[in-house]
Amino acid sequence: QDFKGLRALCLSQGLLFEDATFPAHVSSIGPSLLPEEKLRQIQWKRPTELQRNPYLIMDGVSRFDIMQGEIGDCWMLAALGSLTLRKQFLENVLPKDQGFQDDYAGIFHFRFWQYGEWVDVVIDDRLPFLNGRYLSVHPRTSNEFWPSLLEKAYAKLQGSYQNLNGGYLSDALVDLTGGVQVQFSLKDPPPDLEEILKAADKSRCLMGCSTSGQSRRNVELRNGIVQGHAYTITGAVKIPYKNGWKHIIRIWNPWGHGEWKGPWSDDSPQWDRVDPEYRDALLRNKDDGEFWMSCENFQEQFSWLYICNNTP
Repeated sequence: QDFKGLRALCLSQGLLFEDATFPAHVSSIGPSLLPEEKLRQIQWKRPTELQRNPYLIMDGVSRFDIMQGEIGDCWMLAALGSLTLRKQFLENVLPKDQGFQDDYAGIFHFRFWQYGEWVDVVIDDRLPFLNGRYLSVHPRTSNEFWPSLLEKAYAKLQGSYQNLNGGYLSDALVDLTGGVQVQFSLKDPPPDLEEILKAADKSRCLMGCSTSGQSRRNVELRNGIVQGHAYTITGAVKIPYKNGWKHIIRIWNPWGHGEWKGPWSDDSPQWDRVDPEYRDALLRNKDDGEFWMSCENFQEQFSWLYICNNTP
């Protein structure tokens, strides 16, 4: 589908685009994502029906814009969270020639890497709701819609929303970058894991990690870590601590809340022994799903580390 041609056609006819290839219909959701009676209750709404003044992007793109919905696509959202930290990749996926202000015709497009080339995916902006709540990823700022629309385009690429329900973070990292990914088992980690993390962070790679367990269950442990879940790694630093140095890693949960409660978490006493200039630069004490942890705890709590770069 040709985005510019379709948009021009809709504007000339004064119509809002309706995508026949991924319709506002149960077939786009998938037959077994929800019980049948719930599938029948799904309503599709455009952002312009939900908000007086919707925007595609407000104040830039951030991982904190993303809050996972009812669909188990943490693997894709964790990759997306990482993408928001790398603007050069993001502009590839989220073209700037669209929005709700100029030339709005209910049509949007996003790009994904598939089998060696960038594929342009066109969608309409009708989003699925169940009992008035987002079925899809919902924006933290109520009138910002890039996460929901990008997720819809990825669902179309995969065939349905149901096909996003469980997947591999490593696949999503490649689909969003066209890059090269490598994964490390944390059950048998490389001896220089701390250096690998620091080097990957410094060379601006995309990074994610996952816990073992069944992704359908999403059991939250007492320490705050969710089993069978994917997370984004958003930083890796070495800081002066006590009389030596400490490697700590910053991790973000695509739920947008739910954090690690152990050492180096937001309220932990370890931060009292860190020089205030480091503490003020690194610590954001908010329930936003992001937290720090030590490299040792990271290896204990997570099972896989994924690193993706645009070149080998």
